[in-house]
Amino acid sequence: MSVRVRFAPSPTGYLHVGGLRTALYNYFFARKHNGKLILRIEDTDRTRYVEGSVENLIKTLTWAGIEFDEGPHIGGPYGPYYQSQRLEIYRKHADLLIEKGWAYYAFDTPEELEEARQKSPHHEFKYDRYSMRNQFTLGIEKTHELISQGVPYVIRLKVPDNQEIQFYDIIRGEISVNSKDVDDQILLKSDGYPTYHLANVVDDHLMEITHIIRGEEWLPSVPKHILLYNAFGWEIPKLAHLPLLLNKDRTKLSKRQGDVAVEDYIAKGYFPEAFVNFIALLGWNPSADREIYSVQELIDKFELEKVNKAGAIFDVVKLDAINAKYLYSKPIDELASEFRFWVEQRGYFNLSDEYLRKVVALLRERVKKLPEIIDFAPYMFEKPKQYDLEYFKKHWSDTTKEHLENILNLLRTIEDFTHQTVHDEVLKYLNERNLKLKEVIHPLRLAITGLSYGAGMFETMEVLGKDEVIQRLEYFLQNILPEIQNEKK
Repeated sequence: MSVRVRFAPSPTGYLHVGGLRTALYNYFFARKHNGKLILRIEDTDRTRYVEGSVENLIKTLTWAGIEFDEGPHIGGPYGPYYQSQRLEIYRKHADLLIEKGWAYYAFDTPEELEEARQKSPHHEFKYDRYSMRNQFTLGIEKTHELISQGVPYVIRLKVPDNQEIQFYDIIRGEISVNSKDVDDQILLKSDGYPTYHLANVVDDHLMEITHIIRGEEWLPSVPKHILLYNAFGWEIPKLAHLPLLLNKDRTKLSKRQGDVAVEDYIAKGYFPEAFVNFIALLGWNPSADREIYSVQELIDKFELEKVNKAGAIFDVVKLDAINAKYLYSKPIDELASEFRFWVEQRGYFNLSDEYLRKVVALLRERVKKLPEIIDFAPYMFEKPKQYDLEYFKKHWSDTTKEHLENILNLLRTIEDFTHQTVHDEVLKYLNERNLKLKEVIHPLRLAITGLSYGAGMFETMEVLGKDEVIQRLEYFLQNILPEIQNEKK
């Protein structure tokens, strides 16, 4: 049997991080078993459809490195891959269920259904086919009369009474549900569009899906789907329902407590390899002593049977740590090329490739994400606009001005402006006067960067370059230091 799996998102705006994990697990499973991965767009709920979301989904999945074998963007032998373009197929199968006695027509109005919900104990509404307006209470003749008159109706699943519905889940094992707990689900709505249940089962069968790998939230729908498969006389695909993603307080992951859209993490500058690595290990890990894997390793090691049942904590601190490891290990040239995008997005243009390489090499171990370099060290891209004067006052003395002026003159004489040469010359100056490095390094840092923190000061000076360092020191001595001295008086 050739493995065929699918990722079937709804085009409602953005790709949820849980959706990405589902897509990844389907991708890993398909590639490990030399199978096919299908992208199917489940767009039958037109009230939730968001224009442009399909293109955004495909773009985001491509960013994550997921390659599909069939789908709306590449075609395939089982199309169309938009459910909204398959309405006649669903209508045909809904009629077939009517003929076989597995479904029926219902004419209840929204107001009648709402009234029934309000009357149900604790508002736990379950449709009762023997008390509502449907073909069981109206009779076949009246039913066809109403249909011929154009009265709106839906088609509902006829759930058998008191029957054990059993199925096996690869992750959760044997599961049994009594049909008394299953509602007579709507299969075809009054607008001619199917619900998730009918469209999902019909498409999975017609597209020859062998394994359904999806989120735990769909587990309660399985008994309805099992009934549909049985009604049609079709083989049931193998099932695997993935655990929920949770906040650190073990509540269901939601945007109330943080970002849940993959696009949000792209915008923050996470590497796709790092993000995929992190997401892939939410609920599954092939080894207890590793957390960094290549995509090929994840594919080779992936086993549905080893996915955990319990919810997985979405820990941004761990995500940052994984991203930082990629940041520290990637080649400088590759990072500098990516860094240019972020730099120019912030309005800094005309910076050489060599300069960006030096900046990244200097600062990458002080941040978790590549674009954070700009916020951590804005002085690498423009002259200081503000100065941490409290920091300067803390390290200010009556001789500070004199030492800064002397070091400025010293820097003018250095031809080989490397961090080592600058360090040695400044240290020589200090030793000759029996001074400690801290007596000048802090004022020097503030004058050149405006901040109290950063990378090594001499390394920073080398990257900025001799002319830039001299200009900044001159400006500080002429314009900023006098203000500080006046405040000290």
